Amino acid sequence: MIPVLTPQEMAEVDRAAPEAVEALISRAGAATARTAIRLLGGTYGRRVVVVAGKGNNGADGRDAGVRLARQGVRVTVVDASDAGDRLPTCDLVVDAAYGTGFRGGYRAPDPGGAPVLAVDIPSGVDGLTGEAGEGSAQAAVTVTFAALKPGLLLNPGRERAGSVEVADIGLDVSGAKAVLVEPDDVADWLPERPVATHKWKSAVWVAAGSPGMAGAAHLCARAAMRAGAGAVRLGIPGSAPDPGAPEVVGRTPPRDGWDAYVLEDSLRSKALVVGPGLPRTDATREAILRLLPASPLPVVLDADGLYALGQRSEAARVLGARSAPTVITPHEGEYARLAGSPVVADRLGAARDLAAGLRVTVLLKGSTTVVASPDGQVMVVTTGDSRLATAGSGDVLAGIVGAFLAMGVDALHAAAAAAFVHGCAARLGWRRGLVAGDLLDLLPAALVQLA
Repeated sequence: MIPVLTPQEMAEVDRAAPEAVEALISRAGAATARTAIRLLGGTYGRRVVVVAGKGNNGADGRDAGVRLARQGVRVTVVDASDAGDRLPTCDLVVDAAYGTGFRGGYRAPDPGGAPVLAVDIPSGVDGLTGEAGEGSAQAAVTVTFAALKPGLLLNPGRERAGSVEVADIGLDVSGAKAVLVEPDDVADWLPERPVATHKWKSAVWVAAGSPGMAGAAHLCARAAMRAGAGAVRLGIPGSAPDPGAPEVVGRTPPRDGWDAYVLEDSLRSKALVVGPGLPRTDATREAILRLLPASPLPVVLDADGLYALGQRSEAARVLGARSAPTVITPHEGEYARLAGSPVVADRLGAARDLAAGLRVTVLLKGSTTVVASPDGQVMVVTTGDSRLATAGSGDVLAGIVGAFLAMGVDALHAAAAAAFVHGCAARLGWRRGLVAGDLLDLLPAALVQLA
């Protein structure tokens, strides 16, 4: 896991550092120079333009320029306020105009085709939110210091940062409460199946679907199987037992009062998934509001299950009555309904706020997925891409979370691991034309790659 610190948190770390500011600038400049030399493929005869601002970010860039000049690079330092529209011809631009605390608009000068190496963050990108104007710097590589910043992980800042490298400059970032999830982390979190095990050790019960919406239920149930659930029971209230796959066991909960049936039939299971494709009726809402406080199982609440919760005050009352962990998986619209307001630009803060308010683990979907626990811990996942913007992919994700919960993984790590594997599976598929059903066959390959 790579630590993630907001600009404010980073400033506090800087203030607490025993080293003088000059020492930190020297280390940042050295790290920038090393990356620049690698990008240049050498030093002698190479030309570098450093665009430097007035603050510490500019000082980092100037220090890097001095170091490059010592190595034989022809360095031109341009003051950010006097850079004009186009930079002198060069082999590399070092963008040190503005750092993570920048607010407002910025139009970067035209690099003339030269690649851009950004210092800490591309100039013009908001370090907290990733927001950026059209004129913000577009980097090929960003070298950032001590920890990642949210603006490097959230679009459009993520796209403008290019390849991001984290350089250790001796700051203590061990107190970070947010991290970027990496493959080795997920491999460590997911347990191997014991030699002496049986299907009920990791069984999942899925309450989902309705006439005309059975596909969502089937995708969710099959995803749980593919992600490692030993057994899956699928109940579509009021419908004949059509499990959608031979491995899934179909059940027939009654149309009304189906919560009592699910509660009794799920006792041998280890996790419960509720929501995908359920009808948005008063009867469904009442059943879910009865089921959630009564079930002793870890629960994944997705899609139409979230709709049943209503707004924040009632959702907090119902979810607060639960004794077992709960994971909710809202997209931005579902978040707004639950929270009573839209997702703010600070997505990490938004997920933290809802998780604390509802006392659940929140998996906030998006091009960058943010997972937050009630105690403020945050995990950021960036494996997903536009291939997941297809009907049914969220149903697949809910099934994966359910499987990982059933394996005994705690709620925060189960949700983060599921989002990570979900994205990895998509990246193994077609760049165009991928549908949610394709993810089911790609999940085992994604899991094997992690192992």
